[in-house]
Amino acid sequence: MVLARLAGLATLASIAGCVPPPRAEAPPPRTEAAPAPAPAPRPVPIAADWRDWPYSPGTWVYRRDARGSIALFGPANADAALTVRCDTGARQIYLSRAGSTATPLTIRTSSVTRAVSVQPTGSTPAYVAAALMPNDSLLEAMGFSRGRFVVQQAGQPPLVVPAWAEIERVTEDCRG
Repeated sequence: MVLARLAGLATLASIAGCVPPPRAEAPPPRTEAAPAPAPAPRPVPIAADWRDWPYSPGTWVYRRDARGSIALFGPANADAALTVRCDTGARQIYLSRAGSTATPLTIRTSSVTRAVSVQPTGSTPAYVAAALMPNDSLLEAMGFSRGRFVVQQAGQPPLVVPAWAEIERVTEDCRG
């Protein structure tokens, strides 16, 4: 009987040896705080001297129509941000900027800085315009400014515009 007990215990011991030891509990997964979102990029600071400001997006386009000629500045396939129009019937040049605020435009060229009064044109999209005589020296200053000129108006971003030949073409058309 003792032998039977020992055989039973030996069998139990051999079966117990086949059972793997209990697994250690896996450590809980690490919880890392989500990284903070990257800060928004800072706007590029505008240089103190307007002659170092980047150009506004766009290019000049010259056209002739029934009223005279017009130079339009702005991005392709969009309304012009700035226009210079010769109205041959009125013998006037209209400098127009997109917008509806009737505050003066300040024009900065390499030789002149001048504020000009504007009036809403009543058009859609909205523009404000300043009427200039064809012999106004501001037109020459814009056309011959060193590389660029700036059109500023309260409440609007400045327009930094290349001084290209289209301005002088319109001016000469009106002096004609």
